[in-house]
Amino acid sequence: MTADSLHFNAFIWPNGYHESAWRVVDDDVRGVLGLPYYAGIARTAERGLMDSIFLADNIAIAEYRVTHLPQTQFDPISVLSALAAVTEKIGLIGTGSTTYNKPWELARRFATLDHLSGGRAGWNIVTTITPLAAANFGEKAHPDHADRYERAHEFVDVVTRAWDSWDDDAIVGDRENGVWADRAKLHAPRFHGRFYDVEGVLPFPRSPQGRPVLVQAGQSAAGIGLAARYAELVFSGPPSLAAAVKFRAELDAQVVAAGRDPKGVRVLPALMVTLGGTEAEAKARAERLEELASPEFRWQNALYTAGLDPDAFDPDAPLPAELRAEGGSSRLQQLAAAARERPEAPLREIAAAITGGAGQVHFVGTPEQFADHVLTWQDAGAVDGFTIMGSTLPYELAAFVDHVVPILQRKGRYRTEYTGSTLREHLAP
Repeated sequence: MTADSLHFNAFIWPNGYHESAWRVVDDDVRGVLGLPYYAGIARTAERGLMDSIFLADNIAIAEYRVTHLPQTQFDPISVLSALAAVTEKIGLIGTGSTTYNKPWELARRFATLDHLSGGRAGWNIVTTITPLAAANFGEKAHPDHADRYERAHEFVDVVTRAWDSWDDDAIVGDRENGVWADRAKLHAPRFHGRFYDVEGVLPFPRSPQGRPVLVQAGQSAAGIGLAARYAELVFSGPPSLAAAVKFRAELDAQVVAAGRDPKGVRVLPALMVTLGGTEAEAKARAERLEELASPEFRWQNALYTAGLDPDAFDPDAPLPAELRAEGGSSRLQQLAAAARERPEAPLREIAAAITGGAGQVHFVGTPEQFADHVLTWQDAGAVDGFTIMGSTLPYELAAFVDHVVPILQRKGRYRTEYTGSTLREHLAP
C-alpha cells in the first residue's frame, strides 16, 4: 500500500457537471455569470486543501447547448487572475488551445497568471476537438486529429522555450549602476520550425515556478503521447479500475521512453461525484438528475464531444459510413465502433449508449464509501487522486471538503495543511 498523500483537483462548471444540475440547485440562474460564484467554489476547494481548481474552455459552442446548459465559457485566464486575488494557496489551472492560439502569446498569458498568483498557474493543453472553432478564427477548415497533435508538440516546445527565455537570476536591481537586469542572462527562443516562428524573449522575467505546470487530458494514442512528453498532471483515465491500472502502466512506460520520471506525473482522472448522508439519499439525488436529463441533449452532445456538428446529422438515420472507420479522437472511435456493431441503428440510439470523456464515471454514495473508493484506486496504483467534478455545485464540493477530506486525513492519506506555496509544490509526492 502506498503511503503517498492524495491529490485532488476541483473542476468548476456552472451549477455542476451533470447537465441537469442547473435545474435542481437553488441559486439564482444568472449567478454563474458573476465572479462570486467562482470565488465561492475556489475558497471551498482551498479550505479543503485541494491542489488546484480547473477551468475548461470552449472557443466555439454549438447552438444546441444554449437550450440545455448554462453557457459561461469566459476566458479562463481572466477568471483565474481574478481568483488569484481572493485565494492564497490553491493552484489555478486553465485551458488553452494549441490550434487556435499563438505560442508566444499563450506563453505570456500563462506566465502572467503565474506571476500574479505567486506561482500557482497551470496550463491544460488541448488541441480543440470541435470543428466549429475554425470559422471563429477565420480558418476555412479545422485541422485533422493527427495534424493537430503534430502541431501541439511544436507549440508546447516553443511555449517552454519562451518561459525559459530569462534565467532565474537575471534581475540585478543595481540602482547605483543603473542595471535592472543582466542582458547576458536572456535566451531568445529564435525558433523556426515547421509550423511556428518565434523570435524574442517574454517581456518580463521568469515566473515564480519557472514554468507553469503542464496539464493534459487526451485519451487517444496521440493524446497519451503528448502527455508522456510534457504533462505533470493527467486527468484522463478509463472508467474501470482494471483499465485504469493498465492506462497508468502504459502512460508510465511512455513517460520513461520520453526520458522523464513517472514520479513527476500526477494522474488525477475526472470523476463526477454525487454524495449523500446515506446511500439511499445519494442515489435519490443522482436519480433526480437523470430524470431531468434530455435525450435530445444526449445524442447531440455525443456527436459534439466526438468533434462533429450535431446540426449536420439526422438523428433517425445511421451514422454515415465514412465516419465508421477507426481513427480520430477517442470519443469518435467509440462512436464509430458502436455504429459498426449496429450499422442500421439510428444515430440517436447509437449516441445514447456512448459514454466517455470527462465525467464518464459517476460515483454515487456516502462520504465513507467515496473515501474507500479513492483509497482502493490509489492502492491499486491506478491514480494519485481525482479531479472532482461535483454533479451539482457548490453542494458536492462542500460535501467532499467537509466530510470526505476529514476521513482521508484521519487515515493519514491527505495533507492537513499546505506545505508549499506553488502548484508544483502541491503536486510533489
